[in-house]
Amino acid sequence: MAEVHFTSWLRELVPDGPLTVRGCTVGDALEGVFAARPQVRGYVLDDRGRLRKHVCVFVDGARLKNADALGRSIGPQTRLHVMQALSGG
Repeated sequence: MAEVHFTSWLRELVPDGPLTVRGCTVGDALEGVFAARPQVRGYVLDDRGRLRKHVCVFVDGARLKNADALGRSIGPQTRLHVMQALSGG
C-alpha cells in the first residue's frame, strides 16, 4: 500500500498522516485519501478533478508534471509527497 505524506499546509487537514492507501496510480491513491478525508479534495484538486496549479506531487522523490501526475503508475511501496508549490518573487 502506498504511503501519502503531506506538507504542513495540508497536515492541518490530515494531522494523523502519513496515510496508507491502496492504488495502482497516483490518482487512485489520492482517491483513497479523499475517501478517508473528504475535506482534502478541494485543496488538492480543482473543480475538474485535476491537480491544482500550485500543488506538486512527488513519487519516491521524483517530481511529477501536473498534467501527468494522476495517471502515473505506482507500486505497493511507493511514497507520495503532496505539497504546495511556491511561486512569485
